[in-house]
Amino acid sequence: MHNTSNCELTSFERLNRDCFCLSLDPAALAAALDAELGSPSLSQLVRDRCPYLFAAQPVFVARPPLERMARVVQAIEAVVALPAYREQVLADAPAIARDGTGGSQGVFFGYDFHLDQDRLGLIEINTNAGGAMLNAVLARAQRSCCQAVHAMVPGRAGVTTFEQRLVDMFRREWRLAGHSRPLVSIAIVDEAPQQQYLYPEFLLFRQLFERHGLQAIIVDPSELACRHGRLWHGELAIDVVYNRVTDFYLDLPANAVLRQAWLEQVAVLTPHPTAHALYADKRRLALFSDDGALRELGVADDDRKVLLANVPRTEVVDEAHGDRLWAARRSLFFKPAAGFGSRAAYRGDKLTRRVWQEIMTGAYVAQALVPPGERVIANTEGLQSMKFDLRAYAYAGDVQWVAARVYQGQTTNFRQPGSGFAPVYTTVDGSGRGMCDSDGEHASYVFLLDEAGEVHALPHVLYVALARGQALAPIFADQTLRLADWYVRLRADGVPGAVVNETYGFVRFDREGRFKLEAAPGDAAWPTPEERRRMQELLFSIDLEPNGA
Repeated sequence: MHNTSNCELTSFERLNRDCFCLSLDPAALAAALDAELGSPSLSQLVRDRCPYLFAAQPVFVARPPLERMARVVQAIEAVVALPAYREQVLADAPAIARDGTGGSQGVFFGYDFHLDQDRLGLIEINTNAGGAMLNAVLARAQRSCCQAVHAMVPGRAGVTTFEQRLVDMFRREWRLAGHSRPLVSIAIVDEAPQQQYLYPEFLLFRQLFERHGLQAIIVDPSELACRHGRLWHGELAIDVVYNRVTDFYLDLPANAVLRQAWLEQVAVLTPHPTAHALYADKRRLALFSDDGALRELGVADDDRKVLLANVPRTEVVDEAHGDRLWAARRSLFFKPAAGFGSRAAYRGDKLTRRVWQEIMTGAYVAQALVPPGERVIANTEGLQSMKFDLRAYAYAGDVQWVAARVYQGQTTNFRQPGSGFAPVYTTVDGSGRGMCDSDGEHASYVFLLDEAGEVHALPHVLYVALARGQALAPIFADQTLRLADWYVRLRADGVPGAVVNETYGFVRFDREGRFKLEAAPGDAAWPTPEERRRMQELLFSIDLEPNGA
């Protein structure tokens, strides 16, 4: 610790400047990586291929910006749900975004934000954001250096809950596509997957799916084939394609089989071209930051105000406004509308006339500049200032996890010492659960149980917001679920110790995801033995016998 009093007493911004604690335990990280595959190969692969994938120090973020991030995600979901928005956007999108159907929403949306003191800016939306499983492993390898930081370190229960929610997300995609039988198989698909920088994450996902009873493979699109109304890898019929390719509209010949599978709906492709058109095309940021356009679409006032306050003003670059944009370039950031990973993106103050001509002839947007956050780190050369952004992993309007990406230069390429994914330390853990909804000795944990017997851990901060009418849960729209509220005695280290009291009831979500508690007659809402066992696993992060207490 550089200055203990700063770590304990000052603001989150001061912590990012003055706290030099190494939160990452390298031995624990290697053990967590290798435990996933049962061999030392994964940690060695990370060391050899991507040594700067994990930052050694956390990023500190106050609670209000995280809550605003969640609110921005909800506001965008509300806009995208409007028929007028979908009609307008899809009319201008490639035909494949309109032709495919099937009902799935798309997994692993990544909402990337810059945070400059109290100024929050949504920089872009990705519809195949990487890093979720890497951040789960990273959370398992954290250590604290003082009491103030200890309360912010992600707990094992939160990580286990996050991983369960990821699997539930894929199963929900399968059901939304109209399938009633259980999901059996998932193909993780990318071009030359073993050569991809994030190939270690593909291995983590395969292992996660297999732990939950699913057949999972990692393949190149060329290894797949459509026949007899199904998608196949050899003799294995593929139910769901976890699509990691960055050819978002599947235009390349190498992705012809994925294009066929999407258009003929022989497998569930997620994320998919429609999701990219609705969310990730950067021209959507121009709409989300345009007051007149939002009013014309009929966006609710609360959602409109949230977007205008947190989406930097963005406009499509065209020759008619070229002189004005050039004159204002130092306060703008230019990026290709269909780009990803900061490729061909430029700060306006770094532009040359040659690059400017390329921008004018390409499909670009200009976005008002919101500086990234600053994280000062200590290394062998002394103190070094790094940049960071925040990525909110979200599904159906629900933030699942928040991570930071620490980097140098203009792009988040994780190529320099000190860069990489970093945990976000705050008074809310990465899954959004309140760290201290307790009296110091007890805490309340809430679960939702659906008709299929699946158990969904509900972050307590979201439960309170739902009960107060301050949030929506579109993922549970038009459903009646059983609600379990467990009052738990905490151990001295804050980890759940024993369940003291259990309360059950019903909760009804309307078509928009609004929450209403309902009385439960008798024991109608009580869990089955298997549901109880699953809740105990999520709470205690250990395997318990079905009748364990």
